[in-house]
Amino acid sequence: MIELAGVSKEFHARGKRTRALDPVDISVGEREFVALLGPSGCGKSTVLNMVAGLLAPTTGSVSYRGAPVAGPNGRVGYMTQKDTLLPWRTVADNVGIALELRCRAVTSAQRRERVAQALELVGLTGFDAHFPAELSGGMRKRAALARMLVYEPETLLLDEPFGALDAQLKIVLHQELLRLTRLRGMTVLFVTHDLSEAIALADRILVFSGRPGHIRSSHRVPFGRDRDVLTVQFEPAFATLYQELWSELKPEIEAPEPRA
Repeated sequence: MIELAGVSKEFHARGKRTRALDPVDISVGEREFVALLGPSGCGKSTVLNMVAGLLAPTTGSVSYRGAPVAGPNGRVGYMTQKDTLLPWRTVADNVGIALELRCRAVTSAQRRERVAQALELVGLTGFDAHFPAELSGGMRKRAALARMLVYEPETLLLDEPFGALDAQLKIVLHQELLRLTRLRGMTVLFVTHDLSEAIALADRILVFSGRPGHIRSSHRVPFGRDRDVLTVQFEPAFATLYQELWSELKPEIEAPEPRA
């Protein structure tokens, strides 16, 4: 589904060159849930931006279903840590804006129907006329998720979407995300700093080094997609994998930040 071959990325600003990502090779299969785990500034979000077609690699190639990604990739949905809901639009209008911008052939009646379906999927039926300021943090995240799902992308690119939420609410939304991606048969590329989150959600975890990022290791998660996020953390295999990941990340986290 997704292929990065020999991909690196450098940024140039104020006469300085910063190498964010050393050459990496990443392959993501159809319907696979892959977590990118590593310290800040190691190029995880850069990978998502290149798959989305928002950035071009400095070296190497990025392909989606065998075709080069040479511009905005309309087959993926992208969700960041901030929900970016428009405060002057209702929940329904915020969700529907994706169809206005990306599916102009959809009629008003069709748009209303698809918005209602998306809100039902994320448990927000009845809140379509509310404004973002009237929602809790978790409900805002659900609205942002609905906005991404409404145009039916086949792949989700998620950049720490639940990072600002409390632990209890995270668990609820983790379970909801697994349910939705299983229901829709979606492929997921998920960026996180949270070891427990990566293990709870992913089929496979790629561990990045510090900047410039490269892939230190790949770990297969020994739980099916129908796992219970609340109880899986008490499995012995969960603790074992957590310790393996922490032993790899600890030196990276404790190392001094490299100079630009």
